[in-house]
Amino acid sequence: MSAGVPFRVLVCGTNFGRFYAEAAHRRPGYALAGILSRGSAASRAYAQNLGVPYYTDLDDLPAGIDAACVAVSSAISGGQGTDLAKALMDRGIHVLQEHPLHLTELTDNLTHARRRGVQYRLNTHYPHVAPVRAFIDAARRLVARQRPLFVDAATPVHLMHPLVDILGRALGTLRPWRFADPAPLPADIGPQPFRSLHGVFAGVPLTLRVHHQLDPADRDNHALHWHRISLGTEGGVLTLADTHGPVLFSPRLHIGRDADRRFVLDGPGTGRLGLGTTSVIGNTGTFRTVFSDLWPQAIGSTLDGLREAVEQGGDALRAGQYELAVCRIWTDLAARLGPPEIVRPAVPRPLAVSDIFPVPEQSVAHTFSGRGTEQSPAAVRAEIRHVPSGDAQSGTRPGPSRDGGAGPVDTASYTPSAEFFDLVAAEHTATAGAPAIAALLAGADLSTGPVVDIGAGTGLVTEAVARARPDAEIIACEPAVGMRAVLTSRVFSDPYLRSRITVTADAAPDLDLPDHISVVLLCGVLGHLDPAGRARLWRRLTRRLAPGGLVVVELMGFEEPLTLPETRLATATAGRHRYEWSFGAAPDDAADGMMRLDSTWRVYLDGATEAVREVHDSYRWAPFGLKDVEAESGLTAHALPTRPGAPPLAVLTRAPDSPYAPDSPYAPDTPRTTEASLAPSPPTTEDHR
Repeated sequence: MSAGVPFRVLVCGTNFGRFYAEAAHRRPGYALAGILSRGSAASRAYAQNLGVPYYTDLDDLPAGIDAACVAVSSAISGGQGTDLAKALMDRGIHVLQEHPLHLTELTDNLTHARRRGVQYRLNTHYPHVAPVRAFIDAARRLVARQRPLFVDAATPVHLMHPLVDILGRALGTLRPWRFADPAPLPADIGPQPFRSLHGVFAGVPLTLRVHHQLDPADRDNHALHWHRISLGTEGGVLTLADTHGPVLFSPRLHIGRDADRRFVLDGPGTGRLGLGTTSVIGNTGTFRTVFSDLWPQAIGSTLDGLREAVEQGGDALRAGQYELAVCRIWTDLAARLGPPEIVRPAVPRPLAVSDIFPVPEQSVAHTFSGRGTEQSPAAVRAEIRHVPSGDAQSGTRPGPSRDGGAGPVDTASYTPSAEFFDLVAAEHTATAGAPAIAALLAGADLSTGPVVDIGAGTGLVTEAVARARPDAEIIACEPAVGMRAVLTSRVFSDPYLRSRITVTADAAPDLDLPDHISVVLLCGVLGHLDPAGRARLWRRLTRRLAPGGLVVVELMGFEEPLTLPETRLATATAGRHRYEWSFGAAPDDAADGMMRLDSTWRVYLDGATEAVREVHDSYRWAPFGLKDVEAESGLTAHALPTRPGAPPLAVLTRAPDSPYAPDSPYAPDTPRTTEASLAPSPPTTEDHR
């Protein structure tokens, strides 16, 4: 295949096939050559929406198709997928086929591919989903360091084939494997959703629990849970909590004992008591992001493997020996368990976390998604912290009051929702951003200028820095009146803060800056500026940043415009009131590359279901990532360690080859004389927050 020529992919089927189509349609280096299905109106409309040809007959396919994704049920599921795969291979088209396949089907297809000189791959899909892939990579590192002692796994029966593949990849091998039959169930025990069996997998003791019930017409919707795997060594247990994350690591609990057999809790040898009991790697995403991002990305990874096989050539049957072994193990397990119980349950009623934990959620979504589609704690904090007063649409919309009347409309920008910020942000900030920033600044040289907190909000981080560094002078800039009122009250009410923190109403990028700055804090701010505003801010900051100075940037987790459905992210109670916060986002139709973020607070009295007040904010946000920050600032960025699930933080330092480095011939003599020679940036229509 010529370099630069897209790999042309035909997708067969539009049920699960839609995820294949999205992968081929989006992924660089690929082109969606068309959709092939039976001819339903929905399939035709889907192809039309994607702008690709639609086919119902193999004879109508054009030349030049490189590969086909067969997302049509195989013979084991009562479909014609295997016959279709062979017919496509007869035309010289490489095939990626969705699982499951019977062992004889898979053997026949690999043999057929060898005869036709094409590549064939069976896609078990889930090993390529980002959280599973993270678990597999971590497991390989774990078993390279310590001998695995056990594997405990659970799966719905229809995802048992992918589970075998996940375990094989995680342990680095499949053999030796052997299993005992599951213990018989007592006749009078009643229906049991799970069957359990024991065995050895890759030489490691295995306990397997299978949700052994199946609705043949709707398998996925009635699984009690998806893949769950724990891999243990003497040093700790690595756990995949769910197919879609997160991954957990729990170090081994081991405490020394003294001569009297009491735990030794202090002194030499007790350093490991500082280990976290369980670390959470990655954030969980919504079901919407599973379908919009995680699954298409996983299929894209599988397509990369097929394309690489096509480019390298070789014998498909020889390359498929691992897939055959996985299929044999799955077949053995299925035979031992016997046919699943057929069930046709009613539609379930999923619960939200707030139904079970009626307290502020500190971590809401994640994503392993490369597109950054998480509704992250950064959004929780920055969304209600930094609304530009010139752009916000804030106020109390008319709603039912206690006497049945309508509530007043407050037109003061952002003042209404400022009252809610600390309800959810205080605890989150105290356990995430504030400790990370305080740890960074613990050893920093703050003698060359003040710490400037731009967009200080209510002052939670400002106060944390002040308490971590009693020697620091801090300038806290907050243009939003409501937020600044809380900030000023926080500072004025504490003599410890009042003597060292200066509160200003300045807004970026044209805020009044001192000549020399030791540290700049930009938490949830940059997205409120347009490119010209950000460029001006970076020019002004880098000319004042002292040698060895630091810039801390908090990211929102949005690197490009995306849609997030309105979701309840937090709840809190105070007195007789319950507060609920919902957040949503969408690309801004009025401005390319921008997002419109929408926030709503609802206040409920006691156990009422009807809100007595609603407060809404809406504003624009320019998505950006770490690479954008580096490119715009000319500084070198590094991720700042913080607790898992917290907003991403980065620390920026002056790059050695920057034109503003102290030893550079381009370095200005003084900050202000050089800035005067700069061409002014065009004004923006926003409030430059």
